[in-house]
Amino acid sequence: MASKKKPEHLIHGVKPYKSKKGEEYMGKPQKAHFDEILRSWLAELTTETSRTVMNMQDETASHPDPTDRASQETDMTLELRGRDRDRKLIKKVESAIGFVESDDFGYCENCGEEIGLKRLEARPTATLCIDCKTLAEIREKQLS
Repeated sequence: MASKKKPEHLIHGVKPYKSKKGEEYMGKPQKAHFDEILRSWLAELTTETSRTVMNMQDETASHPDPTDRASQETDMTLELRGRDRDRKLIKKVESAIGFVESDDFGYCENCGEEIGLKRLEARPTATLCIDCKTLAEIREKQLS
């Protein structure tokens, strides 16, 4: 009986990184991996934004029925909120792409420790290690 191979989870169309024994953390291969993930993610976001603009232009037909018009306006408002979040995310992704080439990419901006490959694959724009991020969230909850 053949064993079923578990399907590999892609990160924005990119296979997860497989470290080689003794490999330098955030050497050229790892930076290239994260650059590819970030650029792929940016392309996805940009495509989705363009698609939304085109759909909204197509849907601006006037509806004589006030209920239909109100429903369309509500749908557009929700869509625009999503695109606004995407616009902010695009800025973060573009910033991360520029940061990949620095010697600081992959290291916590607070404590200087390695952020880790798995965390960066889960959140390629991460700038804090999991410990510093957890502490920041605890402080944030205490202040609110």
